[in-house]
Amino acid sequence: MAKRPPRWYFSFRSPYSWLAHRDLTERYPDVADRIEWRPFWEPDADLRDRLAAAGGRFPYSAMSREKHLYILQDLRRLTAERGLPVSWPVDRDANWEVAHLAYLVAEERGLGRQFIAGVYRARWDRGLNISEPATIAAVAEDIGADPDGLVDAAANPEVRERGLAALLDVCADGVFGVPYFANGFDKYWGLERLPGFIAAVRGTGASAKPAEVAPDDTPALVGVGDFSHAGGCG
Repeated sequence: MAKRPPRWYFSFRSPYSWLAHRDLTERYPDVADRIEWRPFWEPDADLRDRLAAAGGRFPYSAMSREKHLYILQDLRRLTAERGLPVSWPVDRDANWEVAHLAYLVAEERGLGRQFIAGVYRARWDRGLNISEPATIAAVAEDIGADPDGLVDAAANPEVRERGLAALLDVCADGVFGVPYFANGFDKYWGLERLPGFIAAVRGTGASAKPAEVAPDDTPALVGVGDFSHAGGCG
């Protein structure tokens, strides 16, 4: 079996993914350049149906109100530690395809990482609604990209087909929340797992050698509570 490359799943929706992006690119640029960057988003009804028809099942579950309130507190701590201001966005008529499918177009043009940084700035620095094509057009202008093909990516059948393939990758890797990192078959979920992933990719950590095959037995978890934590916030 071919060795699977190290990869990380990001989402424009998640504040933890935004912070992971900053930490990854600012603290660990060597690893950022070595790994695959893959998008994660909650699909609309059409893509969800097509995903199911293709044998996939989107593994993300919506969080509770209590977890949402905790995340608001946690993000205040994390951004304060990093000296970062944050503008809380208001998601009006959220359509996550608008930004995430536009990323696929930007990536094809060799501007994927610039686009990611631009969308994160728009959403978390300026509090803009990234479900609005006008916001994507502004991001394109900021990074010197032609907005054509980006602002209407969510309506492009060819791009939506690529989006389906990306969602099948999400299913194959069992991505139930972001940020989510994988090295071979070894998985790391949450912002606080980033250093361990970095060590594994660099070959300096205890788990530096990735598993070559998927684990074939999972221990039974009987009477165990919820393992959710803020790092897996979508």
